[in-house]
Amino acid sequence: MAVPAAILLLAAALTVPGRVRGDDDDDHEFARRAVEQGLVAPLAEIAAKVSEQIDGEIIEVELDKEDGVYVYEFKILTKHGRLKEVEVDANTAEILDMEDED
Repeated sequence: MAVPAAILLLAAALTVPGRVRGDDDDDHEFARRAVEQGLVAPLAEIAAKVSEQIDGEIIEVELDKEDGVYVYEFKILTKHGRLKEVEVDANTAEILDMEDED
């Protein structure tokens, strides 16, 4: 599955929508610094690896820090119309947790 153009544009700008620090400007700066400091891999790289493992369209991404580990949280709409939340290690792209959203 190809990475949606919107994800690539977000990654190119080093933006991550979501609630990392409070407002969108802080989110953007937090994500940019995290990539620059090597704390997380670029979103495009991780999204491509996730897309290889899970068939569907990435519709939302958040960057969080959970128990000292940076995690990209992807919401993926499957071809069967199910919404999955997938937590991925932001450095290795290892899937840490996956569940169906109601």
